Amino acid sequence: MRRICFLADTTEIAQKSLEKLRKIYGCSSAGKAEVFVVLGGDGFMLQTLHRHIGKGLPFYGMNRGSVGFLMNRYEEANLPERLNAAGLITLHPLVMDAFAINGRHKKALAFNEVSLWRQSRQTADISISVDGVQKLPNLICDGVLVSTPAGSTAYNFSAHGPILPLASNVLALTPISPFRPRRWQGAILPRHAVVSFDVLQGDKRPVSVAADSTEMRNVVKVTVQENSSVGLNLLFDPERNLEDRVLDEQFLG
Repeated sequence: MRRICFLADTTEIAQKSLEKLRKIYGCSSAGKAEVFVVLGGDGFMLQTLHRHIGKGLPFYGMNRGSVGFLMNRYEEANLPERLNAAGLITLHPLVMDAFAINGRHKKALAFNEVSLWRQSRQTADISISVDGVQKLPNLICDGVLVSTPAGSTAYNFSAHGPILPLASNVLALTPISPFRPRRWQGAILPRHAVVSFDVLQGDKRPVSVAADSTEMRNVVKVTVQENSSVGLNLLFDPERNLEDRVLDEQFLG
């Protein structure tokens, strides 16, 4: 891979790295490139995946941000060789269908998670159904989320959800500060499951939803499922294998 399209975050460190790499390797347009090299952190990588979802090119991230879980190390030398030696992981996003009190509808993709949370001082009251069958009539909580395996080490893990191996073919359904039922810790669902959230007392206990960075307020119903027809390919150095890092996260304190 020698026709590289570099994409960089607006931060100073990412922009300086972009300038250096363009001088060394040049920069192809998105239409002529063989690969996107993304300079930034995980947030910018997610933005880039959404922005270029229809291009059909692989994405190789180099960390110029903070956590960089979806990124490789930053190194200027031997980039074409690293790209050719990289392993490939295919990510399938969730698709969110959300409906608001005023009748508005929003559809969006999420590579990490779809999360609902209260937008006032009062807890949310949410009914949860899986494949059309009500499983939890009333979850009184700060929120609830559905996570992909790739996103399970992010917000889902912070909410005490399980870390999911990439090849597990499951999704995590995780409550955020549940009040009733107090001991409910969530569920692991098959990847083809359709999860529906009905917001109860939405006028009194308003709820927002977000699919990665796409947000909608005052929702009354949200449906989440995997979109297996959409797949984006991420490249990782052999020593930064994403599957191994997801596994290793389960043994960190």
